[in-house]
Amino acid sequence: MSMNALNPSRVLVVDDDPALCALLSDYLSANGFQVQSVSDGPALREALVAGLPDIIVMDLMLPGEDGLALTRSIKAQSDIPVLMLSARGEEMDRVIGLEVGADDYLSKPFGPRELLARLRALLRRAQPPALPTKSPDAKAQASAAMSSERPHFGPYELDEAGRRLLLDAQEVPLTSAEYALLAVFVKNPGRVLSRDTLIDMLKGYDRDPFDRSVDSRVTRLRRKIETDSAAPVYIRTVRGEGYLFNPNGGDV
Repeated sequence: MSMNALNPSRVLVVDDDPALCALLSDYLSANGFQVQSVSDGPALREALVAGLPDIIVMDLMLPGEDGLALTRSIKAQSDIPVLMLSARGEEMDRVIGLEVGADDYLSKPFGPRELLARLRALLRRAQPPALPTKSPDAKAQASAAMSSERPHFGPYELDEAGRRLLLDAQEVPLTSAEYALLAVFVKNPGRVLSRDTLIDMLKGYDRDPFDRSVDSRVTRLRRKIETDSAAPVYIRTVRGEGYLFNPNGGDV
């Protein structure tokens, strides 16, 4: 997800306000983004079929399917960052939006500079960390060393060299963000980790006191590793404190 002039990041704006779409298109284009605007769910789906954007700006109130339903649908199929907009700005809207998978939330009216800063922050979070350059022999040696000492939890095996999660030697598809979060949990078993602690541990993550994207990432990760994500046995919620990783998958 590049943010340079030669390969500009693609922003898809989903809003039924033509004036706002025009404003965002002009401002973001002037700041190095490639911008496309659509006004509703059917147009959004057509745009996604034509090509996936790097990030989506999603209005909460839309004709037909609202922004919550569309965000839930998008996040069920991809990890494209979604910044949700709402004219209401109520705390419950913010919480619901983030719980269905939105990565950030901005209340209308907002300043274009704040929107730009949040988009850039979300794109930085979505970029996978650069791996150090090694010779082929060094890579092979590192892979062999890691394969003999791979961390385990339940039936899963963590391939740290390849940044993969394995189940019966088959890769479990994880995004780079989901893998990074899982790796933090695996390295801190039996320890309650607050949201702030997790944000600090996830390198390159921009602090925001109202940021709940860690919660959204936990929800998506649970869907992939838990037998029943509604009753998780590996990533437990400790009410009022944070999350606890239990590698045994039973009672703590």
